[in-house]
Amino acid sequence: MADEVALLNTWSSPFGARVRIALAEKGIEYEYKEENLQDKSPLLLKMNPVHKKIPVLIHNGKPICESLIIVQYIDEVWKETSPLLPSDPHFRAQAKFWADFVDKKVYDCGRRILLTKDGKEAGKELIECLKLLEGELEEKPYFGGEKFGYVDLSLISLYTFFYCFETFGNLSIEAECPKLIAWGKRCMQKESVSKSVADQEKTYHSFEQRRKKLGIE
Repeated sequence: MADEVALLNTWSSPFGARVRIALAEKGIEYEYKEENLQDKSPLLLKMNPVHKKIPVLIHNGKPICESLIIVQYIDEVWKETSPLLPSDPHFRAQAKFWADFVDKKVYDCGRRILLTKDGKEAGKELIECLKLLEGELEEKPYFGGEKFGYVDLSLISLYTFFYCFETFGNLSIEAECPKLIAWGKRCMQKESVSKSVADQEKTYHSFEQRRKKLGIE
């Protein structure tokens, strides 16, 4: 019996993009279900009754929630193809640390740039965070070495937002972190990435409208 896989998501979610990239890297076929977060479907409320958020992966009728947990699940269930997490316990722990750093620091700074009036200060903090990541990347093509993996997947989902961060935060990521931008362009050459992340222009216009509604100039 073939696996039945479905993904509840919305086009703009960087967290959902992570799951889409992981599924693409593994070559897993799945049903995509676009959610309207202003009118959440009964399926979403049933599959994620605690947080009522996307993304949710449904595998053979069973839900898995939270993007990084979903990616780890995908990597463990379909372990024969394109491993995303290192097998070595130390490097595995390090990868999880940096992915957590992306969520708790990079995403938080980016959200404040986009949706609050604290953009300038958040922009400074964002650059500091990205420089730390650039230091971790060093001269490697990807964070884990020669192969695209878990940390790359975690951060590249935010890459399409970089233009928004720069525009609304009045900063230049490329000037401050050129190696990280080169890494991002390298990742975007992968079909699994380019077809999974949100469109940059569409993302910009979406946040432009949200900022107007919030009264942020």
